[in-house]
Order: sequence, then C-alpha cells, then structure tokens
Amino acid sequence: MSDRSGIFAGDDPFAIARGWLTEAEISEPNDPNAMALATVDTSGLPNVRMVLLKEIEAAAFVFYTNYGSVKAAEIDATGKAALVLHWKSLRRQIRVRGLVSREDGPQADAYFASRSLKSRLGAWASHQSLPLTSRGALMAEVAKMTAEHGHAPTRPPFWGGYRIAPLEIEFWADGAFRLHDRFRWSRAGVEADWSVARLSP
Repeated sequence: MSDRSGIFAGDDPFAIARGWLTEAEISEPNDPNAMALATVDTSGLPNVRMVLLKEIEAAAFVFYTNYGSVKAAEIDATGKAALVLHWKSLRRQIRVRGLVSREDGPQADAYFASRSLKSRLGAWASHQSLPLTSRGALMAEVAKMTAEHGHAPTRPPFWGGYRIAPLEIEFWADGAFRLHDRFRWSRAGVEADWSVARLSP
C-alpha cells in the first residue's frame, strides 16, 4: 500500500472522509454534504435520492429524515443502504455500503432543535412521500402546526436520524486519461479490521 499517499493517506477512513468533506465545503458552491442515498424495496427494485449528510462520526455516516418516508420504510425493512458523495469541484467521490440503525435519542433531539423554526414546523407538517393535493394544502398544514406547536416545536416522534455503519468505503479521484485512483476499504463486520485494496479505474 506504499502508493496510498497524498489525499488517500491515513489509517482511518472516516478521518479521510471528513478531510475530503472539509475541502468540499470550501470549493463546492452548493450543499457540499449532498449525497445520493440508495435503498431497495421489498421486490429488490432500487431507489435513490439526494439527502444531506449531517455528520461523519467516528464510525458512521449520519443523516435525518421522516420515518414515514419511502426511504425509511426501505431502510427499516432491510437494515442496509448505500451512499455516494460526489464533488465536481474536487473531481472526487466517496462510495459507502453498510448497515443502518436509527438515531432517535438525544442526538436527534439536539440536531432537530438546531434547525430553523420553519424547517422544524415543516417537518411536523409534511407527510413525506404521500400524495399531496396541492401546495396550498401543505401550507395550510404548516399554519396548523404553527398554531399547535408555537415557536418551540419539539422533534416529532416520526422524524429522526439514521446511522450508516460501513462495511465498504471507496475513495475515488479523477485521473488523467480516465486512469482514476480508487481505494476500497472493506471489512467483514462493523467490529472487524479494515483491509484496503487499490482498484482498477
């Protein structure tokens, strides 16, 4: 692994990922923490959508959503998900595949409280992924939730976080003549040691 240097160097893939995200926060014009989140339904048909990564912890990637959403139902059914962070400005991406658990305790409460008031009220008002008759109906529901919860809404019981504990993390960087650099970190379980392999572009 002597050639794993520069932006790929290090013994902790989460530290490498945080370093890349920090660079992207400087260079990306919008939402450097945007990630494509992939799940599958009960028939095995894939689903993918953009969500915002909120934290790279010591051993997991964390995001938040409505537990009544399609993505949440698919995650809860399988306990698995994949994500991609892609930064055009850096010409890099990170791919993650792993096991998912809920974060619906004090950490989720604290993050919800840090959101803007309108976002918190919107979380209460939205029945995510369900059919909606009109935008006017949505705004009426926001007004209703504002009247019910005031200016200090607590976290809804149907809203919280998910923590993706990776079994695979792949770091990819653009190379000349499409000879990209790719390093895949993999492990048999979330408590196992990592192995790292360079992959062909």
